[in-house]
Amino acid sequence: MISLSVFCLIPIWLLFSASLTDDSEIIRNGYSFLPKDISISAYSYLFDGSLGIMNAYGITILVTIIGTVTGLALTAMLAYPLSRFEMPFKNTLAFFIFFTMLFNGGLVPTYLIYTNIFEIKNSLWALIVPSLLMNGYFIILMRTFFATSIPRPLIESAQIDGAKEWKIFYSMIIPLSTPVFGTIGLFYTLLYWNDWNNGLIYITDSHYYSLQNLLNRILQDIQFLQSSTQMGNKGDELVANLPLGSMRMAIACIGIVPLLIAFPFFQRFFVKGLTIGSVKG
Repeated sequence: MISLSVFCLIPIWLLFSASLTDDSEIIRNGYSFLPKDISISAYSYLFDGSLGIMNAYGITILVTIIGTVTGLALTAMLAYPLSRFEMPFKNTLAFFIFFTMLFNGGLVPTYLIYTNIFEIKNSLWALIVPSLLMNGYFIILMRTFFATSIPRPLIESAQIDGAKEWKIFYSMIIPLSTPVFGTIGLFYTLLYWNDWNNGLIYITDSHYYSLQNLLNRILQDIQFLQSSTQMGNKGDELVANLPLGSMRMAIACIGIVPLLIAFPFFQRFFVKGLTIGSVKG
């Protein structure tokens, strides 16, 4: 396990090392695990106030928190009724959810609905709602957990004591389901943090750029500067002064480091369900 962990960390260390390596050193000797000429020019360029990195960080963090919490709440409130045997038409509803995993309305109709009817273009909702807020796979995954890991006698005993459905859901089901909430919460966090497609489609105002959208645009600008052949001497000088090689690595580091920091906090949720052994006889 230690060896496997080291092999997983080696690419990340090489990525971080390359982001701190001077571009001339990368051109001469390639990438190395221990840079000889350390340079923070790539980070200095990226964190220049004119690029709006910090604003993009704030947008991404806010969208990730709101989207994860809201997505978990809606997923749980839909998955729990589907896990109950007495729920009418539950198989029909489950089929509709499964159907969305196989087919969708296409990009153009989806874009027209969200922009013309819901009018969420150039807003935070454009980064939260489309394609991410509800996920059929997560609903089925959580429904299966509720159906197989929550003992039915616990629910029946709560009903005998007079507990209503909302009371059972908040007081018993949610506390007993921390493993699946932690797992699906991590999935939602990764989806929202790494999402750039919604920003590409629905966001044209730079004030609402998420981190992934901003980094993607910076990378496109770098590629344009490299491929342009009609910029003249001034453009050639500009390209020569940019740390292009190390900047690509710095962009990757900026995108993954917050997730690496946050991931250990989710570890405590990956434990066995509290219901094991709770029902005797």
